[in-house]
Amino acid sequence: MFTGIINHSGVIESLERLTAGARLRLRTTESGPFTRGESLAVNGVCLTVLPEADGSLSTDVSNETLAKTTLGSMENGRRVNVERALAIGDRLGGHMVQGHVDGVGTLLSITHEGEFAVYRWSHPPEFADLIIGKGSIAVDGVSLTVVDPDGATFAAALIPETLRRTSLGDARVGDPVNLELDMIAKYVRGFVAPYLPGKPPV
Repeated sequence: MFTGIINHSGVIESLERLTAGARLRLRTTESGPFTRGESLAVNGVCLTVLPEADGSLSTDVSNETLAKTTLGSMENGRRVNVERALAIGDRLGGHMVQGHVDGVGTLLSITHEGEFAVYRWSHPPEFADLIIGKGSIAVDGVSLTVVDPDGATFAAALIPETLRRTSLGDARVGDPVNLELDMIAKYVRGFVAPYLPGKPPV
């Protein structure tokens, strides 16, 4: 479980395609030691890390993850958001994030407002009823508050700290992003779907 509050970044060192899946190697700004088998969210994707002797981290990425997230298109040197798993007793500063990416969106526009910025992304149409104004969403692992959803797109206001600390500050229009919808909203939809006319269970 994660919170979507990004305190550290990482850099992709390599992505090696295997017969099945791939092996990703990255290096993070997190100075603390990692435990073999520990969970780490990389751009919002929950991965199991294997610390290497040189201080880098390796992780195996399944074909399913490569197909449903942006990790398969990562280039060497790419900056990514990293977050260690939530420890019991930690502050929950963002919202409950599982690291289970629901789909990929695209950055459509950036509007600068002084040191702030408003970004707008597209999303897969099947998620329209899960993206609501003032609700939470994780974009590349960053917890954001939804603004002005219109059924096909949504926006979020990014504060200067988010632009500085996360890879969203380096984003360009057209960039794909990993999206994780609010976990509680997904459960609620799953529970009520059988009782809604014309809405098959999800």
